[in-house]
Amino acid sequence: MSYKMFSASLDFSFLQRGNPLLKHVRNIPWEFGDIVPDYVLGETCCALFLSLRYHNLNPEYVHSRLKTLGQAYALRVLLVQVDVKDPHFALKELAKICILSDLTLILSWSPEEAGRYLETYKCYEQKPADALKERTESDFMSKITDCLTTVKSVNKTDSCTLLTTFGTLSDLASASREDLSLCPGFGPQKAKRLFDTLHEPFLKTKK
Repeated sequence: MSYKMFSASLDFSFLQRGNPLLKHVRNIPWEFGDIVPDYVLGETCCALFLSLRYHNLNPEYVHSRLKTLGQAYALRVLLVQVDVKDPHFALKELAKICILSDLTLILSWSPEEAGRYLETYKCYEQKPADALKERTESDFMSKITDCLTTVKSVNKTDSCTLLTTFGTLSDLASASREDLSLCPGFGPQKAKRLFDTLHEPFLKTKK
């Protein structure tokens, strides 16, 4: 299947007429087109839409759509709207389908959220990958926090507590397990994990 290059608008399938998410796509121009997927988001990106309620009633629907879609796009998104009370079993099943079919699974809990996902994919169509990277702060406190929160179960609040209690990273590294366990939010297990991490050698010695 060929597709026009660098479309300025989103293309929606006629099958999506009546879908409530359409009224929430306001920041990107869109139009209906005779396309195989539900949405064409770019030259090599498309999306299928699936309501969990509909999937529970028609479990073969997603398989028939995937068969029709084939391998026409490099990036294929399955946009699932979670609209049932107990979605866990159905989502587990759909996750397996996505893994086997090379699909990216995106979950939304409202038509508005689903519409935002479609707009975001289109907006980032021509942007470099590093535009999506998380921006990290360069100040000292942020760097220390990033370092300490790499220890399992130590969060940003714990990091602030540690630095407030001990004052410097040197004093923190010199603290005993007992000192660490006395900090608010810390117990023996978390204190031991942090202590062991701080006292682990940077270089492993050869046996």
